[in-house]
Amino acid sequence: MSGHSKWSTIKQKKAKIDGARAKIFTKIGRELAVAVRDGGSADPAVNSKLRDCIAKAKANNVPNENIERIIKKASGEGDATKYEAITYEGYGPGGIAVIVETLTDNRNRTAGDVRHYFDKFGGNMGTSGCVSYLFSQKGLLVLEREDRNEDEVMEAALEAGASDFQADGDVFEIFTEPDDFGAVNEELTAKGYEFVSAEVEMIPSTYTALTDEEQITKMQRLLDMLEDNDDVQNVWHNWEMPEEPNED
Repeated sequence: MSGHSKWSTIKQKKAKIDGARAKIFTKIGRELAVAVRDGGSADPAVNSKLRDCIAKAKANNVPNENIERIIKKASGEGDATKYEAITYEGYGPGGIAVIVETLTDNRNRTAGDVRHYFDKFGGNMGTSGCVSYLFSQKGLLVLEREDRNEDEVMEAALEAGASDFQADGDVFEIFTEPDDFGAVNEELTAKGYEFVSAEVEMIPSTYTALTDEEQITKMQRLLDMLEDNDDVQNVWHNWEMPEEPNED
């Protein structure tokens, strides 16, 4: 194989999102609210974190009225809940590196839950920094290929300030530096491009495959449990996930 298809991971993630839209809306809503609070402004033009969160929300089909309502509520006194951003790192079955990003109003509850999931499915939670060195933060915009000309999309992406571009099966992947993500996304969106995924991600430098069926099952269940937890916002890992057959 010439390289790992990150799109296979995104497709599986998107399928789960489609099946649990209400939960995803709630998580993204929490992320938007924290971005308003931490960025000190409800204006995405001056709050880059909020701008990036809005891009993620739109890529996940969160309605504009929902986004506006959440921002308006967060900029007032409507929600007194204070969420804390905590990142956990650890290893899944077979030494798969896992980063878990959370927003929680109860640090003890969240730490206990995350540790329990790692222990239950044959992994272990490590110390801060134990796996993050294997990842780099990058903006990633994923665009369905459809009938688009690859050279034209690549040219538009690079002119907008993207750092890298690659065709991956039925999609184009546009990479940016984290600080450039918002501007690149805005410029390409203004040109009519719509993205199936738009987010600043933790992207691994290398991927690890699992061949043992029990480890594969446990790794998938670990990811499912983490992603199903209300406090967990994002789960990043370097598992080279097996392609799943298309099912209706």
